[in-house]
Amino acid sequence: MSIAGIILAAGASTRLGRPKQDVVLNGETLLARAIRVAIEAALHPILVVVRPTSIPIDAPHQTGLIVIQNDQAAEGMASSLRLGIQVAQQQNATGAVVMTCDQVLLTPQHLEALCKDVEVVTGSHYAGRIGVPAYFPAAVFADLLKLQGDAGARDLLRNAAALDNEDLALDIDTEQDLQRALKKL
Repeated sequence: MSIAGIILAAGASTRLGRPKQDVVLNGETLLARAIRVAIEAALHPILVVVRPTSIPIDAPHQTGLIVIQNDQAAEGMASSLRLGIQVAQQQNATGAVVMTCDQVLLTPQHLEALCKDVEVVTGSHYAGRIGVPAYFPAAVFADLLKLQGDAGARDLLRNAAALDNEDLALDIDTEQDLQRALKKL
């Protein structure tokens, strides 16, 4: 059984005003941290979806790390999600954990818990909603491939099973978020 980790890192970071993927916290970029957490959770392969203009990933070379350039990133999150799912299918993944690179308090243990029941879509519950990171079994990949725009998999997660984790509400979208993260870490 192979559960892919899909890290969505092709966003424009307009509210932050600079690529959040390159922000350094505790000596590693947000993207390198997300890759490390996915590796520690034993997700394989790790699929990192980036903008074509992104600088090379500074994470150490890891077996199973696949970088995917999203030429359609301006469409929104759905384009990155579709690319990640397409590659997960090509890699014969039985499921996928979809995550972003800006949830700085995400742990490998949370990712592992999302995959506990490999037949059930399972999201993360925080700030009154269910969102990413989320686990999707291969049985719903076709639904993910139909997504459009910037909504991501919100509709698929609306009634999904969920793990509570309020720490995930802290994501880096603004300089104020970054300052809060620096205080927490």
